[in-house]
Formats: sequence, structure tokens, C-alpha cells
Amino acid sequence: MVKYVLAIDQGTTSSRAIIFDKSGSIISTGQLEHEQILPQAGWVEHDPKEIWDNTREAIGQALSKANITRHDIEAVGITNQRETAVVWDKNTGVPVYNAIVWQDTRTQAIVDRLAAVGGVERFKDKVGLPLATYFSGTKIVWILENVEGARAKADAGDLLFGTTDSWVLWNLTGGTEGGVHATDVTNASRTMFMDLETLQWDDEILSIFDVPRSMLPEIKSSSEVYGIASGHSLLREVPIAGILGDQQAATFGQAAFDQGEAKNTYGTGNFLIFNTGTEIVHSKNGLLTTVGYKLGDEPVHYALEGSIAVTGSLVQWMRDQLGLIKNASEIEDLAKTVKDNGGAYFVPAFSGLFAPYWRSDARGALVGLTRYVNKGHIARAALEAIAYQTREVLDAVNADSGVPLTELKVDGGATANDLLMQFQADIIGVPVVRPVVAETTALGAAYAAGLAVGFWNGLADLRSNWQEDSRWEPAMDKNEADRLLRNWKKAVTKTLDWVDEDVR
Repeated sequence: MVKYVLAIDQGTTSSRAIIFDKSGSIISTGQLEHEQILPQAGWVEHDPKEIWDNTREAIGQALSKANITRHDIEAVGITNQRETAVVWDKNTGVPVYNAIVWQDTRTQAIVDRLAAVGGVERFKDKVGLPLATYFSGTKIVWILENVEGARAKADAGDLLFGTTDSWVLWNLTGGTEGGVHATDVTNASRTMFMDLETLQWDDEILSIFDVPRSMLPEIKSSSEVYGIASGHSLLREVPIAGILGDQQAATFGQAAFDQGEAKNTYGTGNFLIFNTGTEIVHSKNGLLTTVGYKLGDEPVHYALEGSIAVTGSLVQWMRDQLGLIKNASEIEDLAKTVKDNGGAYFVPAFSGLFAPYWRSDARGALVGLTRYVNKGHIARAALEAIAYQTREVLDAVNADSGVPLTELKVDGGATANDLLMQFQADIIGVPVVRPVVAETTALGAAYAAGLAVGFWNGLADLRSNWQEDSRWEPAMDKNEADRLLRNWKKAVTKTLDWVDEDVR
């Protein structure tokens, strides 16, 4: 009897369920988008109940399309948007507030307050992260300080916090009827609360943030059986056996298991992860130190990460806010109507600038405009912005690691854009390689779950599944690439120092 692994991919814009076979091929997919709630400038929220409802429906869609049942599923893996924070009442299962999304910048005042002693790198040696609105720790603080009754409930031990993997796991394993409250080391490493060496919550930091430890999930490895799906689920009695934050999952799905291997995911944002093996490498060039993965009792693997807030969501913004395109896929054809960017540069610092700058005071800017510039040039400038930001992160990775990458493995929706992928190769000067299975995030979660139950025997099995689909070689004159990058860096300077006490 043929068996499969199901991956739940709880992302920023949608929740998906994808069923994989032993070769790592996709059998079927279910997917539902959820609402992007934008109460005011800089605020981004999701409805956790909508996310859970959509997750259940996506599971049903995937099983139905494959014409299989829970009896055909060996294990379930979960991957998720990492820093998005959910706080809920453990007695009722009801969230006390909407999920605060990783892109949200409302907690800047909390960041400033915490950074008043020791600066933004106050905790970086221990947790690998600078103080920033990006991470979930300050989002919990905001909820406790601003939602009526939340602080009292938290102090009484009635509230639970989790990134969306924990929210899905808790509900999938029974919720108020014995739901498992856990997360894995990769997600825990994005809170600002986990000590990278001990892989445990740090009581001193929790005390400084004033977050009760009772709210936090138990930290587990990325590949082990956390619990069994409850009787209320279409997957009842199936083990939940893998959890990886989305970018770490994509790295795992790309079979970048060893020191020196890397990948770049093109999603809502861009995330380049460089595997540093079992060594913690502290960045001197604006990168994050994070956990790459941990398989059961085996040693933990660490990574350097370059996080870029706005890439795919820039295309979404041009579709939804400006109406320049009707579908995201149309941006390539629009960009092809011109031969270059016409002198225009688009710096999408909608949530400030992430790696390698970490400037929360930055805001988006479209510069270099003349009357010659048309919507084709703007579309091209938007695509080029994705590639320039990746180049800057790659330069930082090369400087920190001392081992220049010789090729860049890529995945995510935007890798279907040939114009972007060619420009990416041109601007970084090394080949860009896309695998046959571009859904590497869900695949990585499936791999972690399958390893835990013996569906796959080891990393060698997973490596043999990886196959190259497309390769883009650099073709642009180096002097021209250098000129474009120089102008991009000039454009970035125009976005800085925008937010102050009068402008938010």
C-alpha cells in the first residue's frame, strides 16, 4: 500500500496542505488565502480562527484531490510564518487579539524602551537577533500591555503564546481537550527568548520583557513525534512529527544540510539562509544568527540569515494598492515592455529595512523619476529591487562566512519569473539554480516529519530526491552590474531617517 506525508504550510498570505510521495513529488494541494488586516499604517494582522479554519479546509481539499484518507498518511509536518504571534486563552481556545504579523512595526516604542539599556544588540550574543519589531517577543509584550485583561490572565497562567505552528499544532491535537503546546528550535530562535547554546527559554530575558514563562510552548527538535491528531480532525490518529519555520523548511527542502550550503526563498519577503553547521557564527555584517534545524537527539545545525521584508509583497502591493496589474504573474510581461529601468529605482522599505541595514526609520521610495519613466519601468524597478536586496544580503553572507557562494539555490513563487531570475544571476555574478520541486518549504516540513517516523531513512534519501530544473548564468557586463548596484545603494540612502516623532 502506497503511503504519503502531508505538510501544512501556514504562510503569510495563505494556508496550504500539500501531500508528497516518497520521491518528494507533489500528489495534491489544498490552499486558501486569508485576509490581510491593516488597521493603520505599519500594522499587519491575521485572524487566527480564520487561519485554523482554512488549514482544516486545505487538508480536506488535499485529501479529496488525491482521493486518499488519513489511513494513507504516515505523518504530518508543519511549516509556518515564523515571527507572527498568536496569544490565546488555553481554557476557551479563543485568541485574545488578532495574530500580529512579522511585518508589523507597531512595537517600535517597545524596542526603543528595551534598547535604552545596551542598545539594539543588547541580547544578540545570546539569542542571535537584534532588538527589532520583526521578532515575536515585542509583539507579546504589546498584547499584554494593550489588550484589556490580557496581563491579568497571563499572570494567572491562562494565556498561551505561539507562532502559528504552535497554534495549528495545539488545535490539531485537541485544543482545549489536551492540545499539545510546543514549538521547534527554529521557531523558538525567532522570539528573542531562546538561548542559542542551551536551546531553552532564557529566564533573565523573559523577566526583562515581563513575559510569563507559563505562556511559552515547550521547545522540541524539528523532527520528532509531538502528538497525535485528535478525533475531531480529518487526520485523526496520524502523528504530527515535524516542525520547521518556513525559511528553515525551505533550506531543508533544498537539501542544504551541510555547512557552506545555502538557499534563497522568494516569497512575501526574501530569506537567504547559509548553513554554518554545528557552529554558532555571530554576524558582523547585519545578518541574523539562527537555528537551521535539529533532528531528534542529533546535534543542532545553525545558520546565518539575511531577512528582507518586502519582495513578493511589493508585487502584491502594485496589484492591490496601485492596480498596475491584475495578477502577480503579469508583472513580468509589463517589465518586458521596456529594455531597462529607465533610471528608476524602487526601494520597498514599507516596514523599514531589514538585513543588512536594520533601519526601522526607513520608508519606501521610488527615485530617479523623469517624465520618460512609465509603468513598465516601474514594474522593472520593482523586480530589480528584489535582486538588489538579495545581492546586498549575499555580500554580507560572503563577508561573515569567508566562503563565497559559487551558486545560489532558489525557490518560492517568484522563481517562475525568468526576467527576475536572469537579472538576479547578472547582479550577483554567479549561477542561479531552481529545483524541479519549487515548493521546498512544504517539502522540508514533510521531510522532517517523514524522517521522524522512518518514511525516509536519512539525509542521503532526501539528497537523492533533489533535481535541477532550471539554471540562469550571469550574462551582464560586470561594469554595468556595478553601475546599477551603485545607483541602488544611492537610492537606499534616500529612504533613511524618514520616521521620526511626527511621521509614522
